[in-house]
Amino acid sequence: MTQIPSKQQIMDWVSDNPDANSKRDIAKAFGIKGAQRIELKRLLKELEAEGQLERRRRHYLDAEKLPAVSVLELLAPDGSGDLFARPMEWRGEGPMPRILYMPRESDPALARGERFLARLVEVHGEDHQYQARLMRRITAAPHRIVGIFRKDTEGGRIVPIDKGQDKEWRVKADATLGAQPGELVQAEQAGPKARMGLPLARIVERLGDPSAPKAVSLIAIHQHGIPDEFPDKAIEEAEAAKPATMKGREDLRDLPLVTIDPSDARDHDDAVGATIEQDGGASIWVAIADVAHYVRPGSALDREAWTRGNSTYFPDRVVPMLPEALSADLCSLHEGVDRAVIAVRMRLDAQGNKISHNFHRGMMNSRASLSYEQAQAGADGNPDSHTEPLMDSVIKPLWHAYGLLKEARARRQPLDLDLPERRIELTPDGRVKAVNFRERLDAHRLIEEFMVLANVAAAEELTRRQRPLLFRVHEEPSLDKIDALREVAQASGFNLAKGQVLHTGHLNRLLAQSEGTDFDELINISTLRSMTQAYYHPENYGHFGLALKSYAHFTSPIRRYSDLVVHRALITAHGWGGGRDGKPDGLSAQDMERLSETATHISETERRSMAAERDTTDRYLAAYLADRVGTEMAGRISGIQRFGAFVKLDETGADGLLPIRDLGREYFHYDPDAQLLTGADTGLRIGIGQRVMVRLTEAVPVTGGLTLELLELDGAPLPRGPQKGKRGGGPRRMATTSRLAEIKRASKRRRKR
Repeated sequence: MTQIPSKQQIMDWVSDNPDANSKRDIAKAFGIKGAQRIELKRLLKELEAEGQLERRRRHYLDAEKLPAVSVLELLAPDGSGDLFARPMEWRGEGPMPRILYMPRESDPALARGERFLARLVEVHGEDHQYQARLMRRITAAPHRIVGIFRKDTEGGRIVPIDKGQDKEWRVKADATLGAQPGELVQAEQAGPKARMGLPLARIVERLGDPSAPKAVSLIAIHQHGIPDEFPDKAIEEAEAAKPATMKGREDLRDLPLVTIDPSDARDHDDAVGATIEQDGGASIWVAIADVAHYVRPGSALDREAWTRGNSTYFPDRVVPMLPEALSADLCSLHEGVDRAVIAVRMRLDAQGNKISHNFHRGMMNSRASLSYEQAQAGADGNPDSHTEPLMDSVIKPLWHAYGLLKEARARRQPLDLDLPERRIELTPDGRVKAVNFRERLDAHRLIEEFMVLANVAAAEELTRRQRPLLFRVHEEPSLDKIDALREVAQASGFNLAKGQVLHTGHLNRLLAQSEGTDFDELINISTLRSMTQAYYHPENYGHFGLALKSYAHFTSPIRRYSDLVVHRALITAHGWGGGRDGKPDGLSAQDMERLSETATHISETERRSMAAERDTTDRYLAAYLADRVGTEMAGRISGIQRFGAFVKLDETGADGLLPIRDLGREYFHYDPDAQLLTGADTGLRIGIGQRVMVRLTEAVPVTGGLTLELLELDGAPLPRGPQKGKRGGGPRRMATTSRLAEIKRASKRRRKR
């Protein structure tokens, strides 16, 4: 009688024979016949129950390995342009295997998110475990949903948390992934959209309790598809990195350089210093962490940094572009520690004009890690024990140089918008403690001016050397947008002249006219909305907002991939070369070939992060205000749409909706050009910038939506139109009576403006 194989023997055979692994194949391989098949069946059942084997369509598979033919989903290309895919049916307990997709010339082009059937070949000694070849394209990228799961007898439903979606999704009983009622889940569309009834979805990930304080940013991370876990290989590379040595570097450790950052900053990627020159000018030093030394082209770290594009900042966490071993340690310019940098020395004349610059690859040692408040107090004559020894060597020269740059800025006339920044303070358990507006100190402005000047120097240096780079581009606004701004200005009693080439100085004069008036915020908001969005591009189209002919991002390579590209370009242009382990760390040939693709990609990741950060802020503010429903609040009209008006609340800066159905018992005419709602009976005019008193009627933390009731307009009670049945026919209604749905649709339309 043939001996029954052990469990390990069965596992080894299944692993070695992925194409022939049915119970019959296994029995045949071990010569098992007759009654012994019952014992084999029992062993296979045990292995399946233990999670070591998985049965699919009468075949047994190693649960920690993928079948030779699998359904995959294509991911975005990495920093080297390689295409990777994820398996759609991975159920192993270990990390999901990495699969390199290797298309043939004859294969059709697949888009990110597309599903395809592939034949897999296991590989060893690479940064991936499988290589995949296309067999058949299956489907386009499925629609993704993040929402709250509601269980019912047939499976359940998902209520989307996105304010732009108000339709629920149905989930069958076998597609819930074990989700519990009220749990936050991520799902995807299952099958084609139905003409009638709810669309069908299947849950692909359970995200936990949506009411948990830490879930607020987690929702945005999943909703916007921000990668928040580093591949093992990237972590390994970061943790294996050693501090840079002096080889090939200038010794800058005697320079009086300091970092000036927020008091809670964990990483310090820029240091500044200055000296006062005999002619009344100054020399400014800006030293930036030499990230390119540690993140080499084509490495796992580089691929992941490219994929992320930038760091994303939330009130409770940061999703960094680089692992913490680099961002918070080796690439952070800590006080009293030698750190590798790329630095630029810029010479200013007595009028603040930059008359020369030169770049250096060196080693620095920070004199101090100062907060903005510490540096400002020192400059104001109130130094503490940390800044007192630095007054003559650091603080006074820095502020002298800043005074010169202010003069140059006044002549250049960059756009001077006054838009206060909110700061959400959280308790230790992640709940909103307070919402404040960040104080703007001269210390903040000093660092901004130094960084702008360094960015200009980097762009000019690489342009002069005819080296490829990524410019930061901000084009001038369109004529239509300027005409709309001109109408708002004239309606407010101000002037924006016609018939001339637009310069930022013209807009600054408009902003100066409105400063201190009731229309101050209106003009600032309207001017901001007239601007185009900045982006990255290999060609130089100038920066309208900063009034600069040439501009590139150089000063934050820890958190922006664009800056890393510029650092590599500077390394190549100066012939510095020789990165960690002696391998090249300049701009590679592949980097150069893909500059356009990289520019488009990181412009998109920047917009993705901005949307995620904005959504998170909205949700935190809604949670903060949820306990104050029924409270009266002051604010100002910040937006007008056909469906109602948006109000920016004074205390928190939160935006809430005044639904048009609640504005009065009359029909309202919408004028998109003048940004006005006008009552058909009372003539009531509601426009951007008007002061209002409102009552908070609803706050929905899971969506970030706020609904308001208008009480007073410009200090006067709201007039009412005729009663229902008379002219006007009652308040204008929206298509649904659901207040939550109303908030969602309103916010979606507003974002499209």
